[in-house]
Amino acid sequence: MAQQQTLAMAAGFEKHVKRTRRAEFLAQMNVVVPWRELVAEIEPFYPKAGNGRPPVGLERMLRMYFLQQWFNLADPAVEDALYDSNAMRHFVGIDLGREPVPDETTVCRFRHLLERHGLGAKIFARVNGHLESRGVKLGTGTIVDVALIVAPSSTKNSKGERDPEMHQVRKGNQWHFGMKAHIGVDAETKLVHSITATAANVNDAKVLPQFLHGQETAVWGDQAYQGQGAVLTEHAPRAEDRTCRRWRSKPQVWPEVREANRIKSKTRSRVEHVFKMLKLDFGFVKVRYRGLCKNLHRLHASFALVNLVTAQKHLALSRH
Repeated sequence: MAQQQTLAMAAGFEKHVKRTRRAEFLAQMNVVVPWRELVAEIEPFYPKAGNGRPPVGLERMLRMYFLQQWFNLADPAVEDALYDSNAMRHFVGIDLGREPVPDETTVCRFRHLLERHGLGAKIFARVNGHLESRGVKLGTGTIVDVALIVAPSSTKNSKGERDPEMHQVRKGNQWHFGMKAHIGVDAETKLVHSITATAANVNDAKVLPQFLHGQETAVWGDQAYQGQGAVLTEHAPRAEDRTCRRWRSKPQVWPEVREANRIKSKTRSRVEHVFKMLKLDFGFVKVRYRGLCKNLHRLHASFALVNLVTAQKHLALSRH
């Protein structure tokens, strides 16, 4: 049965209003994100006003792009969400009484501009630089780990083939098709300082040198990284190898190695908090685009926002 719309419903003067968790989260992000610095990073590549239709404001488009990362929204979905959600419109700064929401084509073109100029990596670097300037500094320990991001394995598309840059890999007794997200995380602050993406069949230890900044005194990793002493000596000569070791080989079992792994895992497990935020909170469990390049760009942008969420308590204290 259709309900008659009241004046309060039409004008936005509802009697019963609650500040939702989404609105609270967006209010926090509005404070901690260094908007001015990020806009300055992108502005040289952004279209300037000319004879045609003037471009949408750069900060507004960046806010819409970040909404896509936080809430796992495709280009059409973020347009619809802004029409549906007052909290999102307030965050972006859109008044529907004066202007429409930028359409999905505009959102798509902005994303392509970021990808074309490699601005995802620059956003990630600029955010980490901002955090360091606010006193959130990297320690001397690095945790390395990898997460599997699945991709569509179906060949029911225009080309009749799967993404050639993705690959299948066996994990346990199950096969997965997709890519791997490799990260290096600071052991003390849980901030991501290094990112790369590979096909799913690439060995985890193969990209280890990319995650060592050279100042480490300790490196943690799971059993996939054991036996990399020569790599650590070359790229992090002061680092102690604290990667987990294989503790059983049927029928032999080494309880002392298992206990040592348990102690190491108390620190190593902190990297799982980072992946939990990426996959469960931000919804990045499946690739959205074809090719490693576009998905690596999305990883850079997503982990920049993960770092801001992780450091938001420290940033809030630094303002007081």
